[in-house]
Amino acid sequence: MSSKERPTLGGTRIKTRKRNIAAPLDPEAFSDAVVQIYLDNAGDLELIAKSLESSDLNFSRYGDTFFEVVFTGARTQPGTVKPDEGDHHPYSIIECEPKRDLILPSVIYIQKILRRRPFLIKNLENVMRRFLQSLELFEDDERKKLAIFTALAFSQKLSGLPPETVFQPLLKDNLVAKGIVLAFITDFFKEYLVDNSLDDLISVLKRGKMEDNLLEFFPPTKRTPEALSEHFNKEGLVQLVEYNEKKLFEVRLKDMKSALTSQLAEEVDVSEIIDTVKQHVKDAKFPDIEVVRILWDVMMDAVQWSGKNQQQNANSVLRQVKTWAKLLNVFCNTGKLELELMYKVQIQCYEDAKLMKLFPEIIRSLYDQEVLAEDTILHWFRKGTLLKGRQAFVKALEPFVKWLEEAEEEE
Repeated sequence: MSSKERPTLGGTRIKTRKRNIAAPLDPEAFSDAVVQIYLDNAGDLELIAKSLESSDLNFSRYGDTFFEVVFTGARTQPGTVKPDEGDHHPYSIIECEPKRDLILPSVIYIQKILRRRPFLIKNLENVMRRFLQSLELFEDDERKKLAIFTALAFSQKLSGLPPETVFQPLLKDNLVAKGIVLAFITDFFKEYLVDNSLDDLISVLKRGKMEDNLLEFFPPTKRTPEALSEHFNKEGLVQLVEYNEKKLFEVRLKDMKSALTSQLAEEVDVSEIIDTVKQHVKDAKFPDIEVVRILWDVMMDAVQWSGKNQQQNANSVLRQVKTWAKLLNVFCNTGKLELELMYKVQIQCYEDAKLMKLFPEIIRSLYDQEVLAEDTILHWFRKGTLLKGRQAFVKALEPFVKWLEEAEEEE
């Protein structure tokens, strides 16, 4: 044998690896099989679930098709919400009346299916997302049924269904502009709040990243706080209106606090700061008490704490009070507001160790700058103190009060 020739084994067969041949998709046959199960069991969801469990249907391949049959009674045409050619059953969610007691069994039925086949949650998300993005293709009562189903799905904590699956697809400009989204989300809110608290609803909105963006559900021409309040009040969702007004109030307070903090840091003239406060109060209709609280918070936040010793901290606080006393004087202009300022100082001194021993000095400084009147201080001392640190603060302020009382007797 030549050295160049390779040895071979006679009579051997070289096996070639067989390639996996994928079976062609046949969603129509799957749909027809599921529809037949519905028909055979006359729409009884308990029996249907048992029949599906014992069947050899390929749910992992046709999960989307399965939920199309559940929602519409048949497989839907690609790109639409209309049933495709083929078998159809009359027991779907879209076919029933828009009533919670008729739709709830379907939610419980889907829950059972998902417990046995958790992987189908993605298919449910796909179908719901597609239907919600195509709401304009449904009739009004069909959209209402979808809203009721969605609310019940969250109320029943349907396995793993994330809120963003519902809320984000709704925010299509054309759907929002036509008012379709607002009608849907209103039905959703009303239905969800039948069995759940407002806190539960807010939790769902937070997970869907919509708790601060309720106005995004409104058409652009009606995207105002006034329109939101009017709409939800009319629909009987008063608690949602109150929640939104509270959130709006907090945002406006935060904006005012941010503006004042910047102005104090830049040492803007006090008259300009007064104008800023008045403008915010006018725009947001802030209560006088909230204004006093905000002013004190901003003033204290601007204090430069040295942290070296108590006297330096005291000097910093008293310097701040003296610098901005005129600002406090403008807005702390009644006995009630003066007392509220004392409460604010008491609470802050109680909660902040740096200020605990400075309470009498702060009160004395506010008195010297004519922010607090003698009557207010005496009222607080005699019967107006808060519980927090009462004994310690009353005792600390006793020498100053005694001096006030002696001066009052002399007069």
